[in-house]
Amino acid sequence: MSRIIRTFNIPQVSYFSTCACLSDKMQYPNFFRTVPSDQFQADALAKLVKHFGWTWIGAVRSDSDYGNNGMASFLLTAQKEGICCECVSFHRTNPRSKIQRVADVIRRSTAHVIVAFIASAELRLLLEELSREASPPRQWVGTEDWVTNRDMLKYRFCAGAIGFGIEQSVIPGLRDFLLDLSATKVASSPVLTEFWEVVFNCRLGTFTATGERMCDGTEDMQTLQNPYTDTSQLRITNMVYKAVYALAHALHNTLCPDTNSSTHCDKYNKLSLEEVLNQLKKVKFNLNGYDVSFDANGDPVAKYELVNWQKSHRGSIEIVTVGHYDGSLPAGQEFQINTNLVFMEGVTKVPKSVCSDRCHPGTRKVLQKGKPICCYDCVRCPDGEISNSTDSLDCTPCLHEFRPNAESNTCLPKPVEFLSYDEVLGIILAAFSVGGACLTIMTAVLFYQHRTSPIVKANNSELSFLLLFSLTLCFLSSLTFIGAPNDWSCMLRHTAFAITFVLCMSCILGKTIVVLMAFKATLPGRNVMKWFGPLQQRITVACITFIQVLICTIWLVVSPPFPIKNLTVYKKRIILECALGSAVGFWGVLGYIGLLAVFCLVLAILARKLPDSFNEAKLITFSMLIFCAVWITFIPAYVSSPGKFTVAVEIFAILASSFGLIFCIFGPKCFIILFKPDKNTKKQVLNKNKSQPI
Repeated sequence: MSRIIRTFNIPQVSYFSTCACLSDKMQYPNFFRTVPSDQFQADALAKLVKHFGWTWIGAVRSDSDYGNNGMASFLLTAQKEGICCECVSFHRTNPRSKIQRVADVIRRSTAHVIVAFIASAELRLLLEELSREASPPRQWVGTEDWVTNRDMLKYRFCAGAIGFGIEQSVIPGLRDFLLDLSATKVASSPVLTEFWEVVFNCRLGTFTATGERMCDGTEDMQTLQNPYTDTSQLRITNMVYKAVYALAHALHNTLCPDTNSSTHCDKYNKLSLEEVLNQLKKVKFNLNGYDVSFDANGDPVAKYELVNWQKSHRGSIEIVTVGHYDGSLPAGQEFQINTNLVFMEGVTKVPKSVCSDRCHPGTRKVLQKGKPICCYDCVRCPDGEISNSTDSLDCTPCLHEFRPNAESNTCLPKPVEFLSYDEVLGIILAAFSVGGACLTIMTAVLFYQHRTSPIVKANNSELSFLLLFSLTLCFLSSLTFIGAPNDWSCMLRHTAFAITFVLCMSCILGKTIVVLMAFKATLPGRNVMKWFGPLQQRITVACITFIQVLICTIWLVVSPPFPIKNLTVYKKRIILECALGSAVGFWGVLGYIGLLAVFCLVLAILARKLPDSFNEAKLITFSMLIFCAVWITFIPAYVSSPGKFTVAVEIFAILASSFGLIFCIFGPKCFIILFKPDKNTKKQVLNKNKSQPI
């Protein structure tokens, strides 16, 4: 009809046409309505489902324009809200087998909530089929077409159903008008006559059939209790009331335009339909507390009552208004819901209807193959990643210096690890270091007290004291490796170790050369000791040590060691260590020490069988074998040890080689001085297989 009358610009105001297609102003430019569009109701239903946290629902629709268009709008909004649906449809003309299949789908469905965008006639057929066989309880959510239909209340297993109803209103004076029926009015209208005879079960007129009584005039409309006299829940009637008043306001504004702040009405003016149409677009008034206006599409503001099927104290099902929906309010504020809402089986707690439970922080969602997006598994975040929100799709990696907590829902700073004085390993190594230094000092004191004894004098006391001094520094240099690395400690630990060990090696090398030279000096015609006297020994030690000092200086100037946070060895903690800076510099100083050690070892081996009562060559040979063995095994252990154990291996190598030197070189001499003083005599030196005194 709207397409026909639009040619003549005749406005049309509907009170019950809800199809969303009528909002198309290109096709229906003169169409208005006081009832909200199905599009608004579909959006409101999706928001209602989302409001209660139902993400997995069943959906039933009429296989008609009402059901198909309405459900299509609902599914589109539901998808945006993250709601998954399992949909079925049927028409009232379908065979019963089709309706049975729909009922079976509802019984077997894992969804506990059923949204029915369906006409009352179709739903009645479905509910009849469901009532034939026991079905699991379902939470029904419905449209205004059936959820406010009192004839549907007989299906008691749907108690707790919720849905939207058109706003009801009490129209002032309507009840009095309906009850004001006189005998004259009734007699003059065949419709009223039939109504009167039905409600009072009597006959008006002079002829009655057998068993019928005549109306005697005592009938009173005030005593009637039926839908005709009940004006407390007028929904569609209220829409008619609004539509009539909207047209009345448009006509009034057309005939009585406002001019100069005054209203002048001329009932003889020719009525312009185009002007009435324009005035209808501008209509805005309040009627019985309800605002009436139209938007650009001719639709009113989407306002609904939220109704709930509840059992009364008499045991009957009643339609109770439990809230309101106002589509003009900001998102999230559209609903005003009372606390007396009742769900299926009479419970007040919101039932759950989800395909999968929500994924807690620390997990992420992984969709199940072949299932809707609401069906997923909750998978723990991989190592090193977290999720700090519910239903997270992805896990976020922690920053390099942070690690996940046990629940994988927040990042915590990684513990910093280094060899410290507070742990057992650090205390043990520090104790051995200090103990080694004390032992060396005690040895030096013992040698100083017996500096005039033959055994001390025969073994080059000056180089011996210098060697003891360098060994003390070697022991103490290991302490620089313990503690939190910083710029100074990183540079000091490697250079101090390198220089003190070279000083030690140079002293041992000097002592070995002295032994060889001393033996050569005992041969007839040889006087080589004058070429390697005390001065030459000091120069040799200084030159050899200076070379190492020069290497260390170049290393520190070009690319010195520096502290770093090693994040690659362990995932859950940070290793605070010293980077070498220049690997060439590090291996250069080690190589130089190794070269001196090998040279000392070769010379000591050559001098090990020289005939001298106090020949140190054998002791130096054994000590250098231990020294070389320690540092050869150090290289693979150093490379393969992780974290702070790299430092521990280096300290162990320093301490092991230092203890090896002091025990092998000075141990036998101290034993003779303390426990074999009879061997610490000049006679013992001279009485050795015709050997010549040194």
